[in-house]
Amino acid sequence: MEKKDKTIVCKDCGEEFVFTVGEQEFYEEKGFENEPTRCKECRDKRKSERNSRRPFNREDR
Repeated sequence: MEKKDKTIVCKDCGEEFVFTVGEQEFYEEKGFENEPTRCKECRDKRKSERNSRRPFNREDR
């Protein structure tokens, strides 16, 4: 089946974003089974928030 770009609605901000054929192929290569549910901006924001709450490593002290 030929892949096509897909338009998905971000579950955080509600904006539409495009899940490109290239991204779909990347997900497939990595073995990811689910499509993204957040746009890039919301994924980056969520990742940043997660990393800022992470406790310091011993080397960081």
